[in-house]
Amino acid sequence: MAITTVPPSPQKASNDVRTSPAASPLASSSSIDEADKTLEAMGYKPVFKREFSRWSSFSFAMSISGVYGTLMSTWIYGLQAGGAAAIMWSWVIGGAGAWALAFSIAEIASAYPSSGAMYFTLKYLAPEEQVPILCWISGYVNLVGTVTGSAATEYASSQMLLAAISIMSDFSYNPTTNHVVAVMALLTLVHASVNTLPTKWLNRLTSGYVVFHVAVLLGACVFLLAQTKNKNTLHYAFTDFQPTSGWNPPGFAFLFGCLTPAWIMTSADSTARIAEEAKNPSRVVPQAIANATIFTYVIGFLFNLVLVICMGDPRDLINSASGQPVAQLFFNGMGRAPAIFFTLAGFVVMNLVAIPGLQSGSRTIFALARDDLLPFSSVWRQISPWSQTPVAAVWIYAVLEIAVNLLGLASSTAISAVFNVCTVALNLSYIIPLVCKMLYGRFEKGPWNLGRWSTAVNVVAVAWNGFIAVIFFFPTVLPVTPENMNYAIVVFIFVLMFAVGFWFTHGKHYYKGPRTLTQAPETRYELALFSQV
Repeated sequence: MAITTVPPSPQKASNDVRTSPAASPLASSSSIDEADKTLEAMGYKPVFKREFSRWSSFSFAMSISGVYGTLMSTWIYGLQAGGAAAIMWSWVIGGAGAWALAFSIAEIASAYPSSGAMYFTLKYLAPEEQVPILCWISGYVNLVGTVTGSAATEYASSQMLLAAISIMSDFSYNPTTNHVVAVMALLTLVHASVNTLPTKWLNRLTSGYVVFHVAVLLGACVFLLAQTKNKNTLHYAFTDFQPTSGWNPPGFAFLFGCLTPAWIMTSADSTARIAEEAKNPSRVVPQAIANATIFTYVIGFLFNLVLVICMGDPRDLINSASGQPVAQLFFNGMGRAPAIFFTLAGFVVMNLVAIPGLQSGSRTIFALARDDLLPFSSVWRQISPWSQTPVAAVWIYAVLEIAVNLLGLASSTAISAVFNVCTVALNLSYIIPLVCKMLYGRFEKGPWNLGRWSTAVNVVAVAWNGFIAVIFFFPTVLPVTPENMNYAIVVFIFVLMFAVGFWFTHGKHYYKGPRTLTQAPETRYELALFSQV
């Protein structure tokens, strides 16, 4: 697939970019001033400092995927779907579908670099009369997917820490839901505190994430291969299928394994949300998304292969007392001390996923509030005069994460349903602008684009991720009981009903889509006062 780079076209001066909805607001140079001018041409006054470089943006994108820690926490899906073959082929096929989606997002992010990410792009991709309702629904659905994804990350971080403690106790300690939720809440508060720092410090922290992440992943692979005595063969890795789900035909269960690459690789727009904090975002942001996706796909495949070769009997891992199959695999293959170390390393990696995830999520809150899409928008869009970041948005996002995870105290089935909604909601919020891009022909290429492969990649992205979103509504085990039922469809319908209902009762009376600088300056840019402090 050829990825082409085209020279950016000069910007046409305009106070209201809606006068030419098909125009792509491309920056004409890589300087910060030009990036800010591009943002103003799209209708927003710059309020962030542009600190994120090419490297730190790539590290940010890699951190969001968190392939080592996230794969550890979601590996159970492949195990239950059919064991070795389900794990490997779901990564190959599901990862390719996620790859197509990430590249499609990167192409659009290059043309319209803003904190609003895919939500905002509908301003240019959809017909003007459809922009308000499409942006409203896409914005709320994306917010739900983002919050539940971040909440799941915090929950998994807590589980991983407690799994390490369980190993330390020789499995005499079994983590309870109360313990998981309590640790999760504490971790969320710590991560929110880190996100109140200025962008300069967030950039410095982010720059080191990928080095630690890759070092741990490669170290775990080498040590596991060296220490595991009874290894499986490559033939076993790709052909051994042990369906236990009860689905008929049994091969259908393989699709549930695709939830792992979906969790890891379909949050590509998170990097697009720091576009207003990146240097030369029309090039740096899409390159970070594309490079991180390629790297994640390849290294994730290799990590999966190592785990499958060294895993022994998959049933022992599914029934692990620690609640973490990969932690149990480490214990079985490497012994107690290395298992504790590499499980704790997974915990650290998950924290390095949660911190940029919260940063990205808070920028979503900020972007939606900037357009008056949320209740109390005037609060959430304020910029701190000290850090020059949306601190109020950071804390309300943290509160939402904790509120979601509190559902775990009521029912593990309920919290699982909410977590499953994450991928479905995010996929829908991405599919809407992609369909508009192909249907209405209003898109103009940015500096980073897919060239003649653009439409083909978009079609694959929409078709696969739309299909897999439906699959994620199915229960993973038959026969269905109240305990193993997948209630994600109930949660998702509730989210859609809320978004549509709130539109008809409130949104349609005032919301006109993403704003421009000519609209409501007295209420919209109290931000401007803060940004000049």
